[in-house]
Amino acid sequence: MRRLHYTYAEYVALEDESSTRHEYLDGEIYAMAGGSPDHAALAAAMIGALRASLRSPCRPFTSDLRVRIPATGLSTYPDVAVICGKTQRASDDPIAVTNPVLLVEVTSPSTEEYDRGEKLRHYQLLASVREVVFVSHRSRRLTVHRRQDEGGWAVVEAGAGERLELVSVGVHLAVDEVYSEPLEDLR
Repeated sequence: MRRLHYTYAEYVALEDESSTRHEYLDGEIYAMAGGSPDHAALAAAMIGALRASLRSPCRPFTSDLRVRIPATGLSTYPDVAVICGKTQRASDDPIAVTNPVLLVEVTSPSTEEYDRGEKLRHYQLLASVREVVFVSHRSRRLTVHRRQDEGGWAVVEAGAGERLELVSVGVHLAVDEVYSEPLEDLR
């Protein structure tokens, strides 16, 4: 018999013991698929580009960092997260953070719709998040969803040969820097 609802404490215990990462939402636990070599290369390129330009107290984190969105109950592992200052931890999970200012998702054929839809809506409900960046697996394109001072979100895109500013962390990114290595999916 399949169990349909897990407590958050049961999820945390599973994550402590599992070699596979899982998302948690509304009592459901979802295994996260491993990424392709191109996916891993794009995530690493984003971390490298951010690391080279970030100023203290901001620092990037890999997809090993669990992010908790208290407003919706989602716990997930973005491809890259940037936190400025000390990490703030979830009250019900001592290793999950609740204060990233920038989140990055590298899209893939199997997750693109979810990442750009439902997952983005969760991220937008995390008060600390100022920007969410999508790194396309289809073309040399970065898409930034930026929180506006008056509320709402603006979308900015940049393609090959272009640059964009990540206002939340004061970084200018060249799209070609992120896609500097030839990727199998983009040939």
